[in-house]
Amino acid sequence: MKDQEVKTIPMEEKILKGHKIGVFVLLGYFLGLGLSIAYIIEYVNATSYYGTGFSEKLVFVLAILYISLAWIFLCGLKVLRPGEAYVLTVFGKYIGTIKEEGFYCVHPFARAFNPAAETELGQSGDVKKLKKSSSDAKENQSSTRGLVDKRISMKVMTLNNSKQKINDYLGNPVEIGIAVMWKVKDTAKAVFQVDNFKEYLSLQTDTALRNIVRQYPYDMNPNYKIDTTGDGEPDDGSLRGSSQVVAQRIKEDLQNRVDFAGLEIVDTRITHLSYAPEIAAAMLQRQQAAALIDARAMIVDGATGMVEMALDQLTQKGVVDLDEERKAAMVSNLMVVLCSNSEVSPIVNSGSLY
Repeated sequence: MKDQEVKTIPMEEKILKGHKIGVFVLLGYFLGLGLSIAYIIEYVNATSYYGTGFSEKLVFVLAILYISLAWIFLCGLKVLRPGEAYVLTVFGKYIGTIKEEGFYCVHPFARAFNPAAETELGQSGDVKKLKKSSSDAKENQSSTRGLVDKRISMKVMTLNNSKQKINDYLGNPVEIGIAVMWKVKDTAKAVFQVDNFKEYLSLQTDTALRNIVRQYPYDMNPNYKIDTTGDGEPDDGSLRGSSQVVAQRIKEDLQNRVDFAGLEIVDTRITHLSYAPEIAAAMLQRQQAAALIDARAMIVDGATGMVEMALDQLTQKGVVDLDEERKAAMVSNLMVVLCSNSEVSPIVNSGSLY
C-alpha cells in the first residue's frame, strides 16, 4: 500500500466590509425596547377598560417576543481598536475577518477564534499573569475560561527567545540569543493553518537559529576561510564579526518557515553571543595569547625600524665609525631596550667604546 501525502487546503483571508453599523443597531434596539414596553403598558390599561381586538393582541405578542429575543442581536456587536482583528466563525465555519477599527454588528452567533489567545511567550503584547497561589489560580482559571480576549494583534511584536547553546562551524559550543520583530500578516492562515501560531513561531525561531549559526565560526581565524554568505567564495565571515549578515540570513530562513502560518518577520537582531561556560575560560586564554602575539609582533616591527633608522643616521652623519661586530652589539642592545617589558636602567660608559 503506497503512502498517501497529507494535503492541506490553504485558507484565504476574507475581509468583512459594510458591518460598521453597531451604533445604529444598538440605538434601534433600545428604541424598539422602549416602544415595546410603552405599548405593553398601554395594552394592559386598554384591556382593563375597553378590551382589545385581534390586531392589538398580535402587536402585544410581537412586543413580548421582541423584549424576550431581540437581545440576541446584541451578541453580534464587536468593538475593534486600531491594530486589532477578529477572526469570526459561525457554527465552526469561517465567515471572515474584521480588521479596521470601529463598532461592528455581525452575525449574532458568530464567535471569535484565536487558539493563541492564552499563550504567553514573554514577549511584547502578551498580558502578564497575576501572581496568585495555586488554589486561587485554579479557581480563576475555571471562572474566566470563557472570558479570554480573542482579538488578534496586528501590531509589530518582539519575541525575545531564550538563549540557545549551539555548536558553531568548528564544533565549539556557543550561547546565542535573538530578538525577532514580527506581526500577523494573514489572520486566516495564522489561526487555521497551524495549531498555535505563537508557539509555532517560537519553535521555528529555534530551528532557523540552529540552522544558520552552525554554518559560522565564532570568530575569524586567518588559518582557514569558509563560505558564510552562500556565494561559493571563501570569506572572513564569523558570528562575532558578521552579526548583521548572520541576523539577515536568520530573518530570511525564518520568513520561509513561517510564511505558511501567515506571519511576517520584520527584523531580527542578535541580543547575546558568547562561548558556553565550559569552554569560556580556555577561549579567553587563547584570545589573550593571540592578542599578546599580535602586540609583540607590532613592537618588534616598530623596534626594527627604529634600530635601522638609528644606524643609518649615525653612518650618514659620521658620528661614529662602527664595524660589523660593534653594529651587532648595538643592535642587540637597542632591541633589548625597545622590546623589554620593564623599564630600562641605562649604564653610562665614561671610557672608550673599544
